[in-house]
Amino acid sequence: MTILTVRSDKPEAEVGLYEDAKQLAYEEWEAHRQLSETIHIKIKEMLDSSSNSWQNVQGIVIYKGPGSFTGLRIGFSVANALAYAQNIPIVAMGGEDWAQQGIVDLQSGKNDKIALPEYGAPPHITQPKK
Repeated sequence: MTILTVRSDKPEAEVGLYEDAKQLAYEEWEAHRQLSETIHIKIKEMLDSSSNSWQNVQGIVIYKGPGSFTGLRIGFSVANALAYAQNIPIVAMGGEDWAQQGIVDLQSGKNDKIALPEYGAPPHITQPKK
């Protein structure tokens, strides 16, 4: 099972590609405010470098947080869109071994269908001025 992993909760974003539990490729970069511009490029470059394509990905594991509101939102938007478009399972996991645990969950048939982030705090929503 070819699995894409995504972590976007901090300024350094991460994507990985696994065949079952074996890591095929991994990329970490300083995404900061360019995450929405770079995440698709980094995933595509990683797939190309490992002779894979979007169609080879059979599942997605994403780090659920807590972390940056905007970073998590971008990562989850990308991961959920890919899972939906490819009709593949997606799992959101936390903790230090999030990727490995997520891979185990995917292999056992788990599917969150729509992965949801955990921000770690309630949102701070400002009231409209008028």
